[in-house]
Amino acid sequence: MHAKKLKSRLLDRINTPTDLKSFAIEDLRQISDELREETINLVSKTGGHMGAGLGVIELTVALHYVFDTPEDQIVWDIGHQAYPHKILTGRKSRMHTLRQEGGLSGFLKRSESEYDVFGAGHSSTSISAALGIAAARDIQNKKFDVVAVIGDGALTAGMAYEAMNNIGCLKGKFFLILNDNEMSIAPNVGSMKQYLSKLMSSKPYLSFRQMAKNFIHQMPEPFEHFAKKTKQYAKDFVSGGNFFEEMGFHYVGPLDGHDIESLASILSNLKDDDGIESPILVHIKTQKGKGFNSPFACVESYHAVSKFDPDTKVQEKPKSVSPTYTKVFGETLTKIAQDDVDIFAITAAMPSGTGLNIMAQTLPDRVIDVGIAEQHAVTFAAGLATQGIKPFVAIYSTFLQRGYDQVVHDVVIQKLPVRFMLDRAGLVGADGPTHAGSFDLAYLMCLPNIVIMSPSDEAEFVAMIKTAHEINDMPSVVRYPRGEGTGAKIPNKLKALPIGKGRIVKEGNDIAILSLGTRLQEVEKAGALLKDSGINVTIADARFAKPIDTNLIKDLASNHSSLITIEEGSVGGFGSWVGKFLEDEGLLDGGALTFRSLTLPDEFIEHAAPYNMYEYAGLNCSKIVETVKQLAKKHEYIAE
Repeated sequence: MHAKKLKSRLLDRINTPTDLKSFAIEDLRQISDELREETINLVSKTGGHMGAGLGVIELTVALHYVFDTPEDQIVWDIGHQAYPHKILTGRKSRMHTLRQEGGLSGFLKRSESEYDVFGAGHSSTSISAALGIAAARDIQNKKFDVVAVIGDGALTAGMAYEAMNNIGCLKGKFFLILNDNEMSIAPNVGSMKQYLSKLMSSKPYLSFRQMAKNFIHQMPEPFEHFAKKTKQYAKDFVSGGNFFEEMGFHYVGPLDGHDIESLASILSNLKDDDGIESPILVHIKTQKGKGFNSPFACVESYHAVSKFDPDTKVQEKPKSVSPTYTKVFGETLTKIAQDDVDIFAITAAMPSGTGLNIMAQTLPDRVIDVGIAEQHAVTFAAGLATQGIKPFVAIYSTFLQRGYDQVVHDVVIQKLPVRFMLDRAGLVGADGPTHAGSFDLAYLMCLPNIVIMSPSDEAEFVAMIKTAHEINDMPSVVRYPRGEGTGAKIPNKLKALPIGKGRIVKEGNDIAILSLGTRLQEVEKAGALLKDSGINVTIADARFAKPIDTNLIKDLASNHSSLITIEEGSVGGFGSWVGKFLEDEGLLDGGALTFRSLTLPDEFIEHAAPYNMYEYAGLNCSKIVETVKQLAKKHEYIAE
């Protein structure tokens, strides 16, 4: 039986959507089953975002079967569900390189394939992008179909509604596929979830619509306008009407997103129907993680997984030496919140990703999930702060970019004490440039009225969380990296830090290194190697990016011939502010002091292991040693 299955495997004959079209519609079920198995086996070797892709296997097959891609353009939201799409669009033989250095991206990437119409790393962008593509098509009088795919979780973001509100600008056909699996990364929240659940229980009207259409074609032409109106009223009576039709869509559904033959047939009928004048919204119901029958429960339906055994479905978990910064945050905030009833935590659909699931287990009423709505999360927190509540907004650095205007206008200008906990600051590994927290220092340090901290280890981190808790007259930020800490001992009693004060880690002479964040470990390694070479450097931990410790910087500048700053961020951040201070104080006049700032390079760094990314960026021990030796040679420094 097993040999027969291998012999008749249809997926082996499919390398592009053109190959897929050669099969009969009756073959699509087997192809879908094989594609699901292929996806599971591939991700077992690479790890990655699997749950969303397994939920849209049938949809992916149906779209590429019905539409003439890449001429017809499919715009996927986020890209988490893109693995089956990649397998069907010429990348099957390279899927083993997924998320590996030099390999395929874990997301959609225009430079990777002509089938990746629009890059997607953050959610809720597909309708806007597809609308732009369709509008350009109409302007240029071209003829092709445009399809946007979006999940119900992504509909919690305001951008999706802004795009739907603009849908009337189109002249040609437009398809919007609403993939309703009742989840984003965590279980979905909000009124839209409740609305879609109610809609799922209503009677589908597709069969009625076909009946009405056939009836109209049999009628004399003078009655056709009246009949179309009657059909609309009758359709609304059967389906109950809905929000999407009020937005200007021709609504079809809800449909079983795993019934491949029915789905392909309906999409084909809709594509060929020239009588539909409105943009078409097809509402499908799917199951996230479908087919991954693991004995271990996962409330997030295996949104992202590490490598796993394809037979047992047991994930390979690396042995933890130290707790992750995310876990330290969740445990520390829970501890503080138990003694302060005014603390509330806010997440934008990432409770476990930010560690707030830990607090939710103990204080469930004090953790608020607003869905994929970062702008709302920021201003909602600002509103809480006006009433004496102490909001902690736990969010990935890269996602705070989506709420930057709200940070500026609704929080910082008003000096409201919102506490931003920025997880995944710096480079993040396999998720690549769309998820890297490279820019927060640059875009936050330019704002007045804000305190910004970055810990060098877990002990410093918990002190900074406590510091943020005690700042009640302005907003504060703590930025920290993805992954494990250093193993530093966490004190039982939490104590806040003096605002804007750094610390000397190691006394040396002639050359000083001022580190911000967890590069301190690499600086200390470099210091040990340099000492063996006869160069004894001073090492300082800045702790605060804003306000900078001007007394510490003056001391380092006055007592050393060279000063180097190092940070896990782009040009324009901490080093830039230190350099400006040195210039303003005249400490660079006359060339007595040489200043260097080590930052991330001015480019997007592709996915790889985090250590390799930092090596490429020049922020590891080897580059620090090289920089110090160059400065020592310049100043003809001879170690004591």
